[in-house]
Amino acid sequence: MPVKPSQILNQLNQKREDFTRFDKTAMQELQLYGAALAQMSQRSHTDLLDRLDGMKDCGARPLEALGTSPDWILPCGLTWQSREQSMAWVRDRLTGISTFAVDGSQIYPSKDFSIPVALVQIGWYENFHLPSGEYEKDIKSVVLTPSDLRVGRGDLADRKVNLRRFEMETQRLIQYMEEREGCDLCLAFFDGSLIASFAEAFDEETKHFYVKCIRNLIRASERYRVPLVGYIDTSTARDLTEMLRRLCDLPEGKAIHDAQLLSRAKHDMQWGDRTPVFRCQRIGVRDFYQELADHIAFTYLKTNRDSYPVRLEMPVWVYEAGLYDRVIDWVRAEVIIGGGYPYAIETADQVAVLKNEDRQTFYRLVQEWAEKEDLTLRLSRKMVSKARRR
Repeated sequence: MPVKPSQILNQLNQKREDFTRFDKTAMQELQLYGAALAQMSQRSHTDLLDRLDGMKDCGARPLEALGTSPDWILPCGLTWQSREQSMAWVRDRLTGISTFAVDGSQIYPSKDFSIPVALVQIGWYENFHLPSGEYEKDIKSVVLTPSDLRVGRGDLADRKVNLRRFEMETQRLIQYMEEREGCDLCLAFFDGSLIASFAEAFDEETKHFYVKCIRNLIRASERYRVPLVGYIDTSTARDLTEMLRRLCDLPEGKAIHDAQLLSRAKHDMQWGDRTPVFRCQRIGVRDFYQELADHIAFTYLKTNRDSYPVRLEMPVWVYEAGLYDRVIDWVRAEVIIGGGYPYAIETADQVAVLKNEDRQTFYRLVQEWAEKEDLTLRLSRKMVSKARRR
């Protein structure tokens, strides 16, 4: 049955006070941190580094000279009168530049099958940005067997699938960077954060697995000297917020995050504007990054006029090599092509996605193969009923 709007509205009315209290607290924190941002953005680069000296896990440290840009917003000055003008700028920046992205999809083990089986598929897309329109896209699929999906008490087979997908995505990016060794006219997109704070919710083994995959990714970028960008469309990171808290001795603002703070700054970010580049000093999972703990830089970039800025993360070597301005322009250009989202990432997602008909094909192939191999595969009554109805 569909939801009953009357019940939902009744619940919202009953709990209005909770929402009002949260909104009021968030607004107060935003004002407090906004004032601190305005104040600190007038401090010199050297002064901020001196103030942060000796502070461990202070959220962030500036890499790029901050200057006196209001609210740490660096204007890009990019405006166009038409789509044709913006695409001319894109061609000027991206012609001959290879951009690459990977995404994944999966079919989890089904209770409708008596034999545990799952499928992981990754898809990739490389655009050479040549007048010929040349590109490459392909997929790789891996069937996970009962042995692959074996779990202990309290574990979830679905998690095994997620881990395998993550590993395959990062391995394909590493393969790409190895194949393009020394290429400073290439850009590898990682769809997500290079700082695996999301893994803190898992057990130690799972956390270490995610961090190991990302460590390998960062090491590959450093080793093969291929720029890598982690693109986070909706970031709730609080690195700049934590830095301001430590600098100005503010109460902890749990209700706000960096992108929200920057979007509410007195000096509005315009399309293409960004913050200076900072070194990430986040407390927590970064401790598992070993020698790479201080090797991740970030900036915030305005890519849509009506939403928060996105977060870009990159290995610090990209900044130290002086490639960051060029790389950020490549990201801007990809966003223009994609109409608000990097075209390479968007296309990789379309290549990788497993649709419902793919799911049915997979189940049918497994069933037919099991019968051919004389394996005992029992289907639930529910699945048999669905197959008859279709």
